Amino acid sequence: MVADYVARKFHVNGIVQGVGFRPFVYQLAKQYGLKGEVANTAAGVSIHIEGPSSKINSFENDISENSPPLAHIVEITSQDEPPKHFAHFNIVSSHGADQMSTLISPDVSICHDCLKELFDPDDRRFGYPFINCTNCGPRYTIIDDIPYDRPKTSMRRFKMCEHCQAEYDDPANRRFHAQPNACTDCGPHVILCDNKQKQVEIGDPIEEAARLIRQGHIIAIKGLGGFHLAVDAQNSDAVVRLRRRKLREEKPFALMSYDCEQVENYAVVGPEERKLLTSIQRPIVLLRKKTPHSIAEEVAPRNKYFGVMLAYTPLHYMLLSHGFSVLVMTSGNISEEPIAIDNSDAFERLAHIADYFLIHNRDIFLRSDDSIVRYAAEATRFIRRSRGYVPVPVFLKDELPPILALGAELKNTICITKGNTAFLSQHVGDLENLSTYEFFRLTIDHLARILEVAPQLFAYDLHPDYLSTRFAEEQQDIAKVRVQHHHAHIVSCMAEHKLDGKVIGLSFDGTGYGTDDTIWGGEILIVTAADFERAGHLAYVPMPGSTAAIKEPWRMAISYLYHAFGDSLWDLDLPILRQIEASKLKIVVEMIQQGVNCPHTSSLGRLFDGVAAIVGIRNRVNFEGQAAMELEMLAADGIDTIYDFDWLSGDPIQFLSAPIVCGVVQDVQSGLSIAQISIKFHKTLLALFTEICVSIRQDRDLNRVVLSGGCFQNSILLNGMIHELTSRDFEVFAHQRVPTNDGGISLGQAVVAAAKIG
Repeated sequence: MVADYVARKFHVNGIVQGVGFRPFVYQLAKQYGLKGEVANTAAGVSIHIEGPSSKINSFENDISENSPPLAHIVEITSQDEPPKHFAHFNIVSSHGADQMSTLISPDVSICHDCLKELFDPDDRRFGYPFINCTNCGPRYTIIDDIPYDRPKTSMRRFKMCEHCQAEYDDPANRRFHAQPNACTDCGPHVILCDNKQKQVEIGDPIEEAARLIRQGHIIAIKGLGGFHLAVDAQNSDAVVRLRRRKLREEKPFALMSYDCEQVENYAVVGPEERKLLTSIQRPIVLLRKKTPHSIAEEVAPRNKYFGVMLAYTPLHYMLLSHGFSVLVMTSGNISEEPIAIDNSDAFERLAHIADYFLIHNRDIFLRSDDSIVRYAAEATRFIRRSRGYVPVPVFLKDELPPILALGAELKNTICITKGNTAFLSQHVGDLENLSTYEFFRLTIDHLARILEVAPQLFAYDLHPDYLSTRFAEEQQDIAKVRVQHHHAHIVSCMAEHKLDGKVIGLSFDGTGYGTDDTIWGGEILIVTAADFERAGHLAYVPMPGSTAAIKEPWRMAISYLYHAFGDSLWDLDLPILRQIEASKLKIVVEMIQQGVNCPHTSSLGRLFDGVAAIVGIRNRVNFEGQAAMELEMLAADGIDTIYDFDWLSGDPIQFLSAPIVCGVVQDVQSGLSIAQISIKFHKTLLALFTEICVSIRQDRDLNRVVLSGGCFQNSILLNGMIHELTSRDFEVFAHQRVPTNDGGISLGQAVVAAAKIG
């Protein structure tokens, strides 16, 4: 046995801090009778282990196979060392290192053990709204630096009491080195205030907040990644009041319930949706509405879906336990601004919205909106990737130099690369105001600091007026690469699927700056990571009023009608020609004729808008993509007829909108329902793009098709393209790890930039 006594050093990299990994290693070493030590380092976890070689081999295998549920091991390296003849196995203090490369766990929902204790009258943490352990609770939003130890989190101001300290120091305890560990005696606490910051003197602030919500009041609630605004989802007056004060006219509100059984009272929950709802990430999941239901119509008007999440903090569970089946739980901000995270900032920005504030004194270092997902085409699809998922990286096929990719203007995220990992930030938002731009800069600084990355290269969009572009061009003494928007979309999807070589890329969205200074968005590209060729696009039409046409789809409707019918459009019998003032219609036509403030666009998103206005769905929108979304929502089932379509051969191919628009107009004038027109329009696009892909395959011998861009949030388009292309033996790739919209574009920018510099 003495001859077989060996020592080995393990370095474990991944999400291994703050997830109970060291106590897991400690218990494992005791199980095998091994000696040594384990410590957090800035690179992950370091283990020195001594004992019989056979037991060390078993120990190593168990580290990989049976690690804690929140751990994510990326790499384990080992090397033999001389034995130091430890008497025991110990957990030791964290070690510094020259380079930080550990991965940080996202914020996760309360675990079953803590939830049980929360409602156990005999437990010392009964009713404590900050209960947590190594398996649950806040992580990313309370971290200021790594290694992930309490002094480098927002818990550093709370000195643990004797009982909590004993738990924290006991390797056999579920709260061993749980950095947010606390109790009523020593930890954060909740108070209730009115909107003038006066504290409401009450024994149970959460119970009082519940009573106020039942009375119809709006409550601002400080959560994990920021503030929510909560009202009773079954109180129509309260929901309307919230919309009016928040300046959010029709965009759907998120809902929160205690459990899936409550959700099933108002929405359809399939097996995959149940998995998403109950996952530790607790995202908002898009669920089809049940009929009838008791939710106020104003929660998600003219929409077939609710966005639903389950409670994920102890405070949420306690609030919902006061007799609520469902609450509106929407972001604590005025529309288009970042969510509030600081108490004083919340009072300043939300006092005119919320009647009362349920706040606490644990700081949030970095805001993180709720993530939004849906289950479509047999996979989870991100609409917004944020709380619960960030900062888990996307693992790349190759190592990249340190790159900072700055994302797009809308749904902005940034991306920092480090080796073969790409770290996408949480949702930053639309870079259209100063407060979001400041959050954008804060996110860059924070992510670079906790990853300890000094970018050698900036990647950013071609659009000259984006704030992200201006930020990049203001930076001195650093290399920069400009990346075309739709190229980045396709490469983003290629990166998450680790694809090399050429692919056919279908990049469909609303807006992207093209290399010819026009607005692209209906693009079929031949793509490699380093370059692209424009193989085809939707034929250009004018965009009257430029960005005004995004908010007023009737302008695009007139553009498509004029493109298809010329001056004969005035003879058409269409709702839009009666609904819009004749003087406005004539001005727009004159703008088109004279080319005044009418940039040309090939955007598929704008075609959706135009058709939605032509059929009479809506002439103005209150949020991005609303008209297109409602056109999708109204589509009928069981119709296989399509409109005529055509394209002009050439380099690039131009697929024509006029034949499709003529068919839509004919159906409107003949009285066909909007539902039937919508599905015919969708299926026409599917047939058109499939035929073009077949034609490109014949010419280019390419069989892989990559789908990306905001239009693929449309489930009819996504499901349909995957089905049509795979039925013709194409290999089809769509997003699963990052959003298909502009929230995923920073990943593509980083990979393109790396490829361009070789």
